[in-house]
Amino acid sequence: MVPVLVLLLGSTALAHVEGTQPLGSFSSAGAKVQPVGLNEKLGARIPLDLTFRDETGRELRLSELVTGPTIILPVYYSCTNVCNYLQEGLARVLPEIKLVPGKDYRVLSVSFDERETPERAARSKRMYETVMRGKFPAGNWTFLTGEAANIRRLTEAAGFQFQRQGNDFVHPVVSFVVAGDGMIVRYLYGTQFLAKDVTLALMEARQGRVGATISKMVSYCFSFDPKSKSYEFNLLRVSATVIIVCVLAFAAFLVFGGKNAPGGKGQEKK
Repeated sequence: MVPVLVLLLGSTALAHVEGTQPLGSFSSAGAKVQPVGLNEKLGARIPLDLTFRDETGRELRLSELVTGPTIILPVYYSCTNVCNYLQEGLARVLPEIKLVPGKDYRVLSVSFDERETPERAARSKRMYETVMRGKFPAGNWTFLTGEAANIRRLTEAAGFQFQRQGNDFVHPVVSFVVAGDGMIVRYLYGTQFLAKDVTLALMEARQGRVGATISKMVSYCFSFDPKSKSYEFNLLRVSATVIIVCVLAFAAFLVFGGKNAPGGKGQEKK
């Protein structure tokens, strides 16, 4: 898989840094700092047997939440920087997505700070519900907290590497989309989302599970560009297809249409 370096103030993968220690460097004591960044694991599966608590304190397995295409946001709720921007960015674009929440997809925010509580998650939920102004059906964006071991299993399965610095964290700013079986189908970078990108990623997740015809059509017309981290209209592929179809249709007209035309070879003589 392609490792993605975290660049401060970068446009594709940002990090929340409250310290001055360089990423991946040695500390003053000589100990190697744990790596921070993202190692994409497309096609891998997150462990759905992990348990977390939702914003009401109810304990749930991921298998109860990931039952179809799901957007997962690794964050920590006390973050005053990019985690807020990440969740707010998604909250602003969700009402624009034409897919049906709860039926076609759902959203999970997962805190990677094991000290955070369901009460803190509930405050975050209320904040982002306010941003959406009732345009996103309640109950389809769940805010989770959990134990350190379960958090690490989830983040490691997704290739998401973070490091605590005091009360804050250095971490990549990325969300990922999984299919109903937990397979990772796409990573979405940064704090700004396009409805097109989110929709296509969800369609990819649905296609990976049931192969819907509309998903195949859309994925044929759009391709994911790893450089821009966005879906781009595949003009060359679509144009070539249109030309081929037109040529075949014209050839069919010449072969079969002429036989039925008045005075054509196919007309019977009296």
